Amino acid sequence: MKATVSRKPKFGVVVFPGSNCDHDAYYALKKILGFEVNFLWHKETDLYNSDVIILPGGFAYGDYLRTGAIARFSPIMNSVIAFADKGGYVMGICNGFQILLEAGLLPGVLLKNNSLQFVCKDVYLSVENSETVFTKEIEAEKVLKIPIAHGEGNYFADEDTLKSLEKNNQVVFRYTSPDGKVPEEFNPNGSALNIAGIINERGNILGMMPHPERASDPRLGKTDGALIFNSIGKYFLN
Repeated sequence: MKATVSRKPKFGVVVFPGSNCDHDAYYALKKILGFEVNFLWHKETDLYNSDVIILPGGFAYGDYLRTGAIARFSPIMNSVIAFADKGGYVMGICNGFQILLEAGLLPGVLLKNNSLQFVCKDVYLSVENSETVFTKEIEAEKVLKIPIAHGEGNYFADEDTLKSLEKNNQVVFRYTSPDGKVPEEFNPNGSALNIAGIINERGNILGMMPHPERASDPRLGKTDGALIFNSIGKYFLN
């Protein structure tokens, strides 16, 4: 669903009850990076001609039952799923990643952190696949510094799924050391293979636990997250 006319993409940020990063995403995209952005209320079904849908972080429906399990049934998710099935671009961040998994748009599940504690800190990420819409403009071998904030970010999938993800180059981000190495000690939550973000086989749906919207403002001294959003923008302009 790439734009037929070269222009900046229009983003739609879904707002679920309990979301707390929707305004962060809106601010980063509109005020810092200059994209057109609309909030999309979870009870609506109209995506307002959005080119890219953001499922933001937070605690949709208070994380009752299971993280993302109730949000997956919000009316707007029918539209998001149909949009994705047609090739539309969808990005789930933290709780949004959990929702994508619950909706079956990405494989695997997210379990409680192996420490059983909420983890909030900056982490380092290697870009494992630089050929995606979300990463194509990121400098080769660059290690990103982006914050996490989650209690259930421990990515798990069965052995066959993990092998498939590796074979199809669907692992987009891994937790690493500052110099890009991947030892277990830099895995903040116990995720299999240090996985921090994955993409679907078609390449139009990204789920990631770290928060790029919190690393997009130069005034905060963190801008690596903006590289991901700007990569999307440049894709539509090319």
